[in-house]
Amino acid sequence: MIEEPVLVLFCGGMGGSAIEDAFADALRECALDTLEEARGTGAFVRYIVVADEPSATALGDRLPSEVTLDVDASGSVFHFGRRLTDVVLRYELHRPVYIGCGLPLIKGDELAAVARAVATSEKAVVSNNFFSADLLGIVPGDVVREVELPDNDRIIPRLLRDKVGLENRALPRSIANQFDIDTTGDLALLAYAGGAGRNLQRYIDRAGIDTTRLERAAMLFTDRDAEVVVAGRVGTQTWQYLEAETACRVRMFAEERGLQAAGRDVNGEARSLLAYHIDAVGMQRFFEELAEMGQAAFIDTRPLFAHRGLKPSRPDRFLSDAMIADGIEDAWVQALTKAACEAPIPVVLGGSSLVAAGVQLLSEAAWREHDRRQDEYRAQGRAAPPFTP
Repeated sequence: MIEEPVLVLFCGGMGGSAIEDAFADALRECALDTLEEARGTGAFVRYIVVADEPSATALGDRLPSEVTLDVDASGSVFHFGRRLTDVVLRYELHRPVYIGCGLPLIKGDELAAVARAVATSEKAVVSNNFFSADLLGIVPGDVVREVELPDNDRIIPRLLRDKVGLENRALPRSIANQFDIDTTGDLALLAYAGGAGRNLQRYIDRAGIDTTRLERAAMLFTDRDAEVVVAGRVGTQTWQYLEAETACRVRMFAEERGLQAAGRDVNGEARSLLAYHIDAVGMQRFFEELAEMGQAAFIDTRPLFAHRGLKPSRPDRFLSDAMIADGIEDAWVQALTKAACEAPIPVVLGGSSLVAAGVQLLSEAAWREHDRRQDEYRAQGRAAPPFTP
């Protein structure tokens, strides 16, 4: 049995369409950055990359020699929980630290903090988010024998606490450990705000992502005369952050928190006030009236989809989050995306990350740009003009 912390990084499960293949490439670059951060800490005795065949082929020779590549069996049906259980038991990991490949801002100090926490515990689960984990350490690792892990990483901390009595030890929340690139829109946020590791940053630079809309919307966070709309699965942490760290007024529509965890996205119970209003007045009028509520809007679209019983494909979601209406197959999602692109104000569509760590990341980037402009004008002996969206 390996007693010391071992990093287990999952990378795969993405691809099929052109937009999915491109996003898969971004996740692989992010995985390489995460490995670099982890290896620089000295906190782990071993590194295991669990990958599907396309990711194993793409990463191949780019992985350091001390990294073990564990490839999904050809033709097998992937199940996250069973795959993680197999890796933990087969390698006899007493203190595994699991991480997904989509945490682009995570640094070595936070990875080391998880390793230290499991190294000094005997019965605990350590995570970046108790309610929706992307990073977690488990001790003892063999508790995975006692519970059937689900087909996603989100609820594992709660499951291990409730089913096998592990102590919950969550990391202090930070933008770095909460911002997860789940979709193409999250890459655009990162392109505007910066902070990616060297591999992912090279990918973003090559992609040439247009961030004009994001800049117009984000800079309003620094304007005391502006009002910004944030709608969707908005948590208290985001609300508190925006109240304390932005100059603008924020009009918040929080709905369907825990949408997926409660199964409301599949059982037909999800309800969205925004979706009711869109149905009542139509897309065009909705965005016209939204422009009377604020000068920019950030909208988590998943409650809207669930309200209408829609299950758009991943390519459709990715295209919508990238604000590209062409190519979306679902007629309602295409109409929503097209109307958002043509709205009188900058509208940004996305998933849960957008209205959580995403808007926080944008706000910090906007304030840096605000301060840069102020310094530039001061150096010229002039007062900086207000930002015009």
